[in-house]
Amino acid sequence: MRALLSVSDKTGLTDFARGLADLGWELVSTGGTARAVRQAGLEVHDVSDVTGFPEMMDGRVKTLHPAVHGGLLARRDEPEHMAALAEHEITPIDLVAVNLYPFRETVARANVTPEQAIEQIDIGGPSMLRSAAKNADSVWAIVDPADYTRVLAALRAGDADHDLRRLLAGKVFAHTAAYDAAIAAWFAEQREDKFPATIVVAFDRAQALRYGENPGQAAAFYTERPGAGLAGLTQRGGKELSFNNLLDLEGALLAVDPFSDRTACAIVKHTTPCGLAVGANALDAYRKALACDPVSAFGSVIAFTVPVDNATADAVSSLFVECIVAPEFSDGAVEILGRKKNLRVLEGRASWGPRSLDYKRVRGGVLVQERAPRTVDESEWRVVTKRQPTDVEWRDLRFAWRAVASVKSNAIVLARDEATIGIGAGQMSRVDAAFLAVHKAEISGLPTADAVLGSDAYFPFRDGVDQAAGAGVRAIIQPGGSIRDAEVIAAADEHEIAMIVTGRRQFRH
Repeated sequence: MRALLSVSDKTGLTDFARGLADLGWELVSTGGTARAVRQAGLEVHDVSDVTGFPEMMDGRVKTLHPAVHGGLLARRDEPEHMAALAEHEITPIDLVAVNLYPFRETVARANVTPEQAIEQIDIGGPSMLRSAAKNADSVWAIVDPADYTRVLAALRAGDADHDLRRLLAGKVFAHTAAYDAAIAAWFAEQREDKFPATIVVAFDRAQALRYGENPGQAAAFYTERPGAGLAGLTQRGGKELSFNNLLDLEGALLAVDPFSDRTACAIVKHTTPCGLAVGANALDAYRKALACDPVSAFGSVIAFTVPVDNATADAVSSLFVECIVAPEFSDGAVEILGRKKNLRVLEGRASWGPRSLDYKRVRGGVLVQERAPRTVDESEWRVVTKRQPTDVEWRDLRFAWRAVASVKSNAIVLARDEATIGIGAGQMSRVDAAFLAVHKAEISGLPTADAVLGSDAYFPFRDGVDQAAGAGVRAIIQPGGSIRDAEVIAAADEHEIAMIVTGRRQFRH
């Protein structure tokens, strides 16, 4: 029996090679893999001994040869195939262990040149893997070092284990498809083509989940790469994350993203904030965010932009919370929060990649868009009313504009002292969203007089402004662009409300 080993990731290589040698397998290898096997004291033949050709062109050509692919692709149950092997003196290859040049890891590094990236595009590796996987009934195809142990166990048991072979073959094709997708995406980036003719998206399963949005719906969590985004957070306490936890964590981090340079806290339910504030410290920001809607905060997910200390942890622990995420937790905070056995404590910074796109699944396809910018461009902002905002109103208007971006449309945010005091989310009309924001502030006991209002899209009628004026709102920020802008601005002037038009809406459907 002959095995061909050619790996970039040498994890577990020598133990696997030794296990094969102990079973009487002949080992064939290439370049650095052959050196590693020899250094382990094992006999190994160079692939050039099999092909009769030396490795050439800086290793670009070494395994692309009939002596390799004939040995892999020949069906052992097909007499004509076996006769062809005999005629051309080709020895069958019964196992391939290959993993590919680290293309994704290379292009993720700073200052990598196109030439360096291209040299990490593996050609022979995917070819051997695909040949072996196509012939999985006769050839073991191994792309993941984690599978070495169970393959050796099957070989020692003398078990052909066709189910395992086909599972491994499936892993091969999934792996090479993801590899090709990464290369295609890189070439698109070189052309600055955000939306190429074909998008191939590949994700790796990070974990199985107990269920999806509801019990009875099976679910799993997949990531772009190990440690990407939410998968890069370290869980320091609590039970396993659920499907809905992960969705709400994304919503909470989205809410605090625009405040990454401030001390901010977001309290999120069902992916939209029920409280958001900046403060002098983490505890101050939390208390201000909680005051917005303490009833809805029950069973929430909370995100901070700054480390959580003992005092903040103690305050949070008095509320039933599903998850809390922050860049860091003090040891005391971990101990305090750990008393809540079900509270998931996530530490770290989970960010989107610099060129990440936003995907929304629809029946039969997917909608793709750029991600909304994290920073706010005020260059197009205009005061359109007779009254100018005061300095305090300007501060709160800037806060409200950032805050409303994370609220489900139609969205209205009331804010004062850089904290939400009322949020109207997901309403079918903007006036209803304004009414709900005022109503939420009232039931939380927060006066709305002298507050500011942020709207994620324009006011189609003046009724939303009238609703705000009735609550004592003194300044409004909104995109503008309605055919009734003049009517809306006139209503603001009538109520002596200052109004800023940003020229840019912030729908979150």
